[in-house]
Amino acid sequence: MSALVAAIMFTGCSGKSTTASAVSATGPFDWRRAAGTEITVFMVQHPTQESIMAKLAEFTALTGIRVNTSVTPEANYFDQVSNALSSRSGTPDLFMSGAYMLWDYYTAEHVEPLETYLGNPSLTNADYDVGDFVQSAFDALKWDGVAGNPVGRGSQLGIPLGMEVYLLGYNQRAFDIAGITKVPETYVELLDAVEKLRGWNGPGSYAIAVRGARDWGTIHPAYMSTFRNFGAVDYAKEGGRLVSKVNSPESVKMNEFFVNMIQRGGSPQWATMFWYLCQIDFQNGQAAMFWDASNVMAQTVFANTAESPHIKFAPSPVANAGDTIHSNFWTWAMAMNANSKNKIGAWLFLQYFSSKEFLRSASVDSNNMDPTRVSVYNDPGFRAKIAGLPNWYETWQKTVPNTTILFTPHPAFFAATTEWAATLQDLVAGTRRSVQGGLDALKATQDRMLRDFEN
Repeated sequence: MSALVAAIMFTGCSGKSTTASAVSATGPFDWRRAAGTEITVFMVQHPTQESIMAKLAEFTALTGIRVNTSVTPEANYFDQVSNALSSRSGTPDLFMSGAYMLWDYYTAEHVEPLETYLGNPSLTNADYDVGDFVQSAFDALKWDGVAGNPVGRGSQLGIPLGMEVYLLGYNQRAFDIAGITKVPETYVELLDAVEKLRGWNGPGSYAIAVRGARDWGTIHPAYMSTFRNFGAVDYAKEGGRLVSKVNSPESVKMNEFFVNMIQRGGSPQWATMFWYLCQIDFQNGQAAMFWDASNVMAQTVFANTAESPHIKFAPSPVANAGDTIHSNFWTWAMAMNANSKNKIGAWLFLQYFSSKEFLRSASVDSNNMDPTRVSVYNDPGFRAKIAGLPNWYETWQKTVPNTTILFTPHPAFFAATTEWAATLQDLVAGTRRSVQGGLDALKATQDRMLRDFEN
């Protein structure tokens, strides 16, 4: 065993890949299996990252692994990761990512599948307990690499550290001012509330904050959840080829509703709104409602502004009261670079920072919301922490059973979805003759993008 550990440590320090050692590792699990080596981890600036940074010294003391970190704001983060992975230098060893990015990275052979590590008791602590993860969060990071095939099968491309479902936040003070006595459950009720909440808090205030920037991120939260709740799908296979379905009757009806909602009650700066601008408007009393991520909703209360005591939560509206609530899904995950020179050290880091103990601490002692382990949701400390988030947990419980990634995986995802956001901007601005015409043009563009990738 000591000879094996020495061999692993040598390959980690020499700059050669430890892939073979990871596959063939035997013997009892040992946190110090890669002691004396070092790894580099890229992280986005985020509560999850802050929780990890607070425990780095403990990890090094336990494992003997030195950790180099790079922390970047989200606006520039994915460009940094993509450029680093494309170099195939082996740096970083690990990186935070969402599932959508992993589709591109995995197709380009930049991602190390993790099932070999998870299935090897010499590399994975017996207490790790994969079954404790929220199943939808874990499965969101599985994919077989075939365009058009859904997530949930294939290789494990990452481990979830934090997740987000999409829900409606509302300001009870705003509802009281507008005389709204019932939280909207349907799209008709939501439009009625939007009308009543226009200018609710004086000049510059408006009814509902949703993302609107020309960016893929505009499509994936409230918009995509609503898209599915109208029965629409983004792509389907026809004649063995993946084709866009964004101009279907279901999609047209959904977009007519969504455009109407924004035109009647969205921000005057809607076309520039990223999630953090929506959050600022909501927590500062400009927006009466905020339709976005459960994680972001929790942070609006933790921000402790004047409006924080008035913020409450409800499930996303649906077509008819009692309909199944479908929500799209985001998970901040950690993935391993396929070209890492110290994969065993990287796996020990990833294992430590996705353990029950760490994720409990990250959520209870810090603000890592939403946790990805069931045991954390059941923890008394976590329940006490979210007691000040009115109806947040109940809303999460109603939403998560039918939560999954609603997009169809394919290699043109970011270009096609950014074009989708641009079309939505055109529809809201009224520069298209009709919703149907705008979506017909979008379908043609997306189909062309897919053919370009195929060729």
